[in-house]
Amino acid sequence: MAADGGIFVGKGTVELRLLPRLANRHGLIAGATGTGKTVTLQVLAEGFSRIGVPVFMADVKGDLAGIARPGEPKPKLDERAAQLGIRLERRGFPVVFWDLDGSQGHPVRATISDLGPLLLARLMGLNEIQTGVLNLAFKLADDEGLLLLDLKDLRAMLVFVAENARALTLRYGSVSSASVGAIQRALLALETQGAERFFGEPMLDIADLLQVDAAGAGIVSILAADRLMQQPKLYGTFLLWLLSELFEALPEVGDPEKPRLVFFFDEAHLLFDDAPDALVDKVEQVVRLIRSKGVGVYFVTQNPLDIPERVLAQLGNRVQHALRAFSPRDQRAVRAAAETFRPNPRIDTAAAITELGVGEALVSLLDEKGRPGIVERALIRPPDSRLGPISDAERAAILAASPIGTRYDVTVDRVSAFERLSHRHAADATEPPTAPTQPPARGGRGPWSEPAPPSGPYGRPAPSQTGPGRPTSGRRPAGGSVPRTRESPEEAFMKSVARSVGSTLGRQIVRGILGSILRR
Repeated sequence: MAADGGIFVGKGTVELRLLPRLANRHGLIAGATGTGKTVTLQVLAEGFSRIGVPVFMADVKGDLAGIARPGEPKPKLDERAAQLGIRLERRGFPVVFWDLDGSQGHPVRATISDLGPLLLARLMGLNEIQTGVLNLAFKLADDEGLLLLDLKDLRAMLVFVAENARALTLRYGSVSSASVGAIQRALLALETQGAERFFGEPMLDIADLLQVDAAGAGIVSILAADRLMQQPKLYGTFLLWLLSELFEALPEVGDPEKPRLVFFFDEAHLLFDDAPDALVDKVEQVVRLIRSKGVGVYFVTQNPLDIPERVLAQLGNRVQHALRAFSPRDQRAVRAAAETFRPNPRIDTAAAITELGVGEALVSLLDEKGRPGIVERALIRPPDSRLGPISDAERAAILAASPIGTRYDVTVDRVSAFERLSHRHAADATEPPTAPTQPPARGGRGPWSEPAPPSGPYGRPAPSQTGPGRPTSGRRPAGGSVPRTRESPEEAFMKSVARSVGSTLGRQIVRGILGSILRR
């Protein structure tokens, strides 16, 4: 049910509606296991889809896929609907399924270059020194326009860094071979966990998450994450990367009448477990700024204390289901949750949090002026779609009719850092080691004179190491009598790569807040 008053969430002493124009002020759905968080998430997703807002959410238990099918009569849900005075439509909503390994949905991939060193270091559990070496490898690749598409590209880049540590020290800093070895072992661990399927091309196009169907309903993108939850760091890293991509790719829109996309982070504690302060700072910055891109971010978790305070402060719309105060930490969580609500003189908020039944919640939504509403003890409305999983046959039928088609089905392995570094290594191995005993005659060209500037794309001279925009001179040593010292393979590589513009990223890669590549 969506009217001019907003998305109907539930009812206490008054109807509680989430205003679409304030939905990009983000939100929180919290509560213990079995208290109704999934129902609330599904109700909000339906409401957004109904008003034409695309939704992205991760299905960590396999029971959100039912949003694609009409709801079925259930005595408890029907009784709740009667208490609220509403009639359920019993309808499904347009859905696209995604899956990192491609078995339960369209494959989702990202390139190593796009993931960036910050998130990759967190995924691999690197320490500060190892993270510094990883940053060095990315910086070298970024500076020279070398694409790191998959794990073999990063392996090749790390090998080159280790082999040429001395030549790179003055420009990029010292390199520890032990740190390179530790990173390589971490990459091997990722491969054994099957993470290599996530890295590569074609990479997910953010535009595919921003679609509506022919009737104008927002498409609900569901990531099959039940198996992915066995690798919690990969799950958290993927969602942070996706949030970063949205932030870097979407233009500013201010405060639109409704969001461009609503993003639900289920099991949100996995985003922040063991996260360094630098990463949490950047996540807080993205959450704070992404609202102006028209994106609403909703964290779903058991305990509000799972969310860092500076991130929690950004979440304006809140639905708090029951918490169990069995331990001192639980009691602190109850007090902390109660203190975040605007007080209602008719409710003892802290006591109510422990007394709520299934389907009940404390709700505070932003009002017309953007202020937190007075907390209400409310009965959450039931969803119109099915509660629970769908069959394999139903999923296959939805995938067959998907608007995404087959564009992500086949992996593409184009020329990238691995191929370029391998080519360079082969060229160095076959280059003749001998040198002439005499320089060429004045005005001529020979082995001791610099080669002609290589052509870049479209016949233009490629950039050189002599400075921005300067062509190579092509001159011999003064007087034609002093031969040049033969350059090392490392120097030759750096010059060769600097002249090459055979990358679709251009001459240099620039990164955003969370390390994703800025689209220029």
